[in-house]
Amino acid sequence: MRYHNITTDDMKNGDGLRVVLWLAGCSHCCEGCQNPVTWDPNGGLPFDQTAKEELFAELDKDYISGITFSGGDPLHPSNHRQVRQLAMEIREKYPDKTVWLYTGDTWEDICGYPILQYVDVLVDGEFHKQEMDLALHWRGSANQRVIDVVKSLEAGTVVLHDE
Repeated sequence: MRYHNITTDDMKNGDGLRVVLWLAGCSHCCEGCQNPVTWDPNGGLPFDQTAKEELFAELDKDYISGITFSGGDPLHPSNHRQVRQLAMEIREKYPDKTVWLYTGDTWEDICGYPILQYVDVLVDGEFHKQEMDLALHWRGSANQRVIDVVKSLEAGTVVLHDE
């Protein structure tokens, strides 16, 4: 797994003050994407022990609400396994912090993925430039959904996250 950046004290990519891990690798390649530099799965830096320690040092801070996985796409084949492992470790070490994940995949295509047991909120769907709306909260285009994963898994259908 490779990454481009770890953003601290972020308020735009999820609820509260968050740390964001920007992963490398995306096969969606949406027109108008805000991060096309992250599409190449071989770009960025290796996610090594030093990067993990940096991430956990941020999560150790009481005022950090949680982590957001973005990119690129955290569910890209080059990321999926390691992101799941990392999300599991974060859930175990920080049970009161929330885990958000952005993906170009839709809920319907991934609702059976094991990683979702460690995710609180999923923002799904490819970015559609023609549906872009700057007034949207936590998403870039109107087709994307901000999904409450826990409630959706319990209900067996999509339950949107309260904004």
